[in-house]
Amino acid sequence: MTCLSKKHVSGLLTWGWLILFLHKAMACLPPPAQADSTTNQLYFPFLTIFENLLPEGTEDQNISIFDELEWLTRQPLNLNTATPEELRALPMLNELLITRLHEHIYTNGFLLSMLELQSIEGFYPELIESLMPFAHVGRDEARPVFSPGTLTSEGEQVLFVRFQQLLETQRGFMKNNGNEPTYPGSPYRLYARYRYTWYRHISIGITAEKDPGEELFRGSQAVGFDFYSAHVFIRDIGKLKALALGDFLVQWGQGLTLWSGMGFGKSSNTLGVKKNGSGIRQYTSVDENNFFRGVGMTWLAGPVEVSVFYSPKKRDASILTSDNGQLVIGGFPQTGLHRTPGELEGKNAVRETSLGAKLSGHIGAARIGITAVNTSWDARISKSIQPYNRFTISDNFCLNMGMHYDWSVRNMAVFGEVASGAELHFSFINGILIGLHPRLSMALVHRHYHHKYKAVSTSAFGENAGGANEKGIYMGLEARLSPSLIISAYADHFQFPWLRYRASSPSTGSDYLLHTDYKPNRETNIYLRFRIKSKPLNSKDSNGVVFLDDVQRMQIRVHAGRELSPAFRLNNRIEYVRHANGQLITHGFLVYQDLLYRPSGSPAAITFRYAMFNTDGHDSRIYAHEHDVLYAFSFPFYSDRGIRFYLLTRYNIHKKLDLYARFARTAYTNRDHTGTGSDLVEGNQRNEIKLQLRIRF
Repeated sequence: MTCLSKKHVSGLLTWGWLILFLHKAMACLPPPAQADSTTNQLYFPFLTIFENLLPEGTEDQNISIFDELEWLTRQPLNLNTATPEELRALPMLNELLITRLHEHIYTNGFLLSMLELQSIEGFYPELIESLMPFAHVGRDEARPVFSPGTLTSEGEQVLFVRFQQLLETQRGFMKNNGNEPTYPGSPYRLYARYRYTWYRHISIGITAEKDPGEELFRGSQAVGFDFYSAHVFIRDIGKLKALALGDFLVQWGQGLTLWSGMGFGKSSNTLGVKKNGSGIRQYTSVDENNFFRGVGMTWLAGPVEVSVFYSPKKRDASILTSDNGQLVIGGFPQTGLHRTPGELEGKNAVRETSLGAKLSGHIGAARIGITAVNTSWDARISKSIQPYNRFTISDNFCLNMGMHYDWSVRNMAVFGEVASGAELHFSFINGILIGLHPRLSMALVHRHYHHKYKAVSTSAFGENAGGANEKGIYMGLEARLSPSLIISAYADHFQFPWLRYRASSPSTGSDYLLHTDYKPNRETNIYLRFRIKSKPLNSKDSNGVVFLDDVQRMQIRVHAGRELSPAFRLNNRIEYVRHANGQLITHGFLVYQDLLYRPSGSPAAITFRYAMFNTDGHDSRIYAHEHDVLYAFSFPFYSDRGIRFYLLTRYNIHKKLDLYARFARTAYTNRDHTGTGSDLVEGNQRNEIKLQLRIRF
């Protein structure tokens, strides 16, 4: 493992003195009218919650839930009157907690304070603390009055502008770059977004993004940015539950029939196995392919809720050939990059038309929904001729039908979904959450995804988000052994009936996690996590014969956080990874120190991290969440050997104007270049800056 050299110590001290200097300098500046506290609220414990919920490697372009939660910091939910659908938007609440909350209110009347939540089973002090920024308790509240005057006086407008650039020159931006394609555009990423909201009922917005290497207002992008997204969204006005015009997401059931956007999977939140789809809602992210564009609506027709949507949009595709005038494509790229001639050729190459509907309603305490979606393309899909691709989509349409349900009562919640394609190959998932004891809860999930099941937009629970070629059973436990000690664990056994990429025969695997969370006092939290996962992949013997070899990844993490004062917090982490591919064993280490300075009411906030890592290569890489500017979510991996640090600052220039700045540097000690192909950078360092301005008016 890399030692803490004099150079590292000197660098850490230098940044420490810089933070103190900035603190003193900011104290001399004239104070703003009133610092915006909602931004600080988003950091503790909100981002910690998300780090434990999201799968490793999650990109910020998928974190559209930030919009909803950041909005709730300004207009928190009233727990006394919030519907189950509204409460399901809070990721720290599972179905058992929501059911217990409503039963408590039904039996005892409205909550008088947030502290009363402690009398409800499962609402521990740290959970209540995590709810504070997003919820409150009160009596019946007056509904906003819809009128042209209130739309102007009570609406909120927000404008974001973000600039991001790697300071080193990548090979694609050089004139003499060998045989690599040259990027015609500038090396920076530019992001802009405007959004108008009126309470939670109306949202109107437009988003634009340009990636590094893409042109702006010239050449292939004469109309400006490479990607535009716009929406008009109305919800909860009379019987109209949702109306989306423009770009939107659809999340129904357990993600087996249809689910666009991000979905949570296995994590240290071992009871968070039930998906809580938000139905039809606005799209505000910058993933350039995985959304719908058209019109969607949900209408309450008596006891039945009816949802329909229609989306004719163009999307990127890998063009193979033209067969008698019929376009043939090999798949759908997900990068959203349009720089080289090949990438530009595939931009918006295929028209994808989606039509879907859902009928749902209550039968007693149970909710049942029936869904159907058909997706077609003006091209035929022909994946590469590989055995594992035999049962993937190979036509110009895909039809899916499904039924989902959930039922909650007292200490039990049951949920599930069954789905099928046109060929009637069924996939299904069933789960149950049970409160076995006031201090012990359990989750059980059984899934059976047919290897011939085909779907386009899914996010099913398990190893394969596509909901195909997988069988498995999952058991999760959460036990509160004392007021300060919580132990969470899960065991997941799965098998793949058909071949997979890099697995030339059917296989089985397992995934185990143990997470111990210890909070001796309000200021200190410590957790220990152990995870071991086995998933076979192809290997070759000396004669070139391919066989399955067991691939095992073990992770051990120790994380400690300490609040030294209301404004100052330290986070420390040590993590070890052991990756074994048959007889080939690699190791990885990561150590980092976080310094977080976010005084309440102050216009300034500073975050600093200094990390050292030493891994034997990509297989033993280690992922670690990093704090970023508002609405961006950074979850990079640390690989090879070196150090990395970043400094993030936020300053409220005015109560409606704030500025973010982030600088990050990675220095490797075992390599003289980073990246590959046109993205290659000569030298052992990568330095990146990010600036963001938010204006609220």
